[in-house]
Amino acid sequence: MIPQPERAVTIARLTKRSEFLRAARGIRRVATGLTVELCQTPGAVPGTARVGFTASRKIGNAVARNRAKRRLKAAAQAVFPLYGLPGNDYVLVARRETLTRPFDGLVGDLRSALLAAHARLGRSQAGDIR
Repeated sequence: MIPQPERAVTIARLTKRSEFLRAARGIRRVATGLTVELCQTPGAVPGTARVGFTASRKIGNAVARNRAKRRLKAAAQAVFPLYGLPGNDYVLVARRETLTRPFDGLVGDLRSALLAAHARLGRSQAGDIR
């Protein structure tokens, strides 16, 4: 059973390169199918977490990179309303395994990476407020 937080998190998108670079300087957790980079949002909107997606040329050609990002977006839509913490920026980085990993495994990887990153922040559960 997936734990339900008291309120779901609203998801916004990261769009600027500087936002991605700030998250890259924060906490990083690597899982089999993806890498999660996390930092606190400056001037955060209450109840909102921002998410960005990226795939380097190591993944493959443009078709493969776009497919990897689509898979990450679908996994984020399933996981972030339950496990995302408001006031944080997340960047999901595709790995080669993102393309071939079963979707349930990808969702599990994202969930475990988020929990590990939140523990590093000092907030182990989605409902905890620092």
